[in-house]
Amino acid sequence: MVRWCTDEVEPHDRFDFWREVRAKGLFGVTAELERERRGDFHGEFSLSQVGNGALVELKASPYVVERSQADISDAPGDSICVYQQLGGGGWFGGMRSSDFAIANGSFATSHTDLPYRTKPLGASGFHLRILKIPVSGLATQDKRMRELAPKPFIDPALAPLLDACFTDLGETAANDGSPGALPLVQALGHLALIERGIVRPGSRRGQAALRTARLSLARRLIARHLEDPDLAPTRVADLLGVSVRHLHMLFEVADRSFSQTVTEERLKRSRRLMREAPERLIADIAAACGFESLATYYRVFNAAYGMAPGDFRAQAAGRR
Repeated sequence: MVRWCTDEVEPHDRFDFWREVRAKGLFGVTAELERERRGDFHGEFSLSQVGNGALVELKASPYVVERSQADISDAPGDSICVYQQLGGGGWFGGMRSSDFAIANGSFATSHTDLPYRTKPLGASGFHLRILKIPVSGLATQDKRMRELAPKPFIDPALAPLLDACFTDLGETAANDGSPGALPLVQALGHLALIERGIVRPGSRRGQAALRTARLSLARRLIARHLEDPDLAPTRVADLLGVSVRHLHMLFEVADRSFSQTVTEERLKRSRRLMREAPERLIADIAAACGFESLATYYRVFNAAYGMAPGDFRAQAAGRR
């Protein structure tokens, strides 16, 4: 993972460096900002190779971005981009299709080699993730992919699936787990193509993308409701909008079953809480992680790690 921030450059050079190295050099776009506002500019980004794609998270003061025909000629990308707006909102324009605004938490997609202009809607500036996937790296090969001008996702059912995949992809990148990122990259790319009508949801590739995304979201839902000792497949299936049978089928292709995943997540959270709050009673931690009793927690913890929770806490304290 590559991280960079304008704090590494003298204030009067920050926007010029960002414009030439970040915007033009890395992403093939033209950055514009009034000269009198450049002294206050701040920007930071991370870039990770994930599977066969590249994941960027970017935060920056307001400025205008253009991907012109000249930029495209100088740096063709032939890739699909999936955008996730993480803060504020953004405007896209200057395209074949009509202008549009993308709200915080929303998604958009495009092909890299079509012109556009974009800028943040508010004073907080840009905050977004961008997944860039070469067309050659997608299992679907369709000439219509190169005609995808920027456009927001309209289907609300896809938003939680996209969010779960993006979150998992970010965590995978942070943990240097690039090989495990490939299914998530493919899922995000094909969900974008489902939205744009190029991949049918019921096709083999569409179903594979939806399975990966639903499994990702199911794990997120489990983590969100871990404190409930009665957390059952029926509740997660209802939240996911699938049958219980379909939910179990999702976990059949994973390393662990639904119940094993719940237990593992509860144990991981309990270990984190013991490290972060050494003064907290173990009984309180067990309850907060959804274990039905302290005896159950001790039994499951010892089976998983070969020691009691108190011994783990003592070891963790000794490493400080």
